[in-house]
Amino acid sequence: MTPKDEPARALIFDMDGTVVDNMRYHEAAWGRLLTEHGLPFDADAFFRKTAGMASAEIIAPLFPDADKARIDALGHDKEIYYREAYGPHVAPVHGLLELMARADKAGVPMALATAAPPGNLDMVMDKLGLRERFATIVAPSQGFRGKPNPDLFLEAARRMNVEPAGCIVFEDAPNGIESARRAGMRAVALLTMLTAADFAGFDNLIGEGHDFAAVDGLPALRFG
Repeated sequence: MTPKDEPARALIFDMDGTVVDNMRYHEAAWGRLLTEHGLPFDADAFFRKTAGMASAEIIAPLFPDADKARIDALGHDKEIYYREAYGPHVAPVHGLLELMARADKAGVPMALATAAPPGNLDMVMDKLGLRERFATIVAPSQGFRGKPNPDLFLEAARRMNVEPAGCIVFEDAPNGIESARRAGMRAVALLTMLTAADFAGFDNLIGEGHDFAAVDGLPALRFG
């Protein structure tokens, strides 16, 4: 058995675009915000550059003269736009609940590591009833840097008392796969927004698929 096929000892999930297929709603909210302020917006380029980053990390270079209060206000507006649009449509990505049930049965702990601000996190977790399924939830609002920095994933592993090499990360964006690579973790790409070609070159990638059912047969996920 190769190191990539070793059964996972813990699972770490991104939220946006991974647990839920919601990135088009985020794109629309960012587009609305930037257009309102007279800035150009290219949805595809914006996603590839910013997915997984905290809102303040995205806004600061776009509004270089803004102080923290204004950055916070802009981020608040964007998240209001997003929650108003996506709130009625919250649903788990196909196969997620089945994979989580298998992990629970096998005693494999799970964590959520997301750049989502608290209001967005609460909306998804509460509507899907998933909060108690995770051993821990890690986010930039707790003082950690966003992706592609490894901070969120390393803290999730630390809290679960699992070595990074034993963790498998589920992500939908290159920033997230890079974050897992820097953390020394294997990763699976969810193709909810991008294609397999967008993840070429990541040596920590062990599989990709359009949903969790498509990747559930990976040897590393044969833990029970």
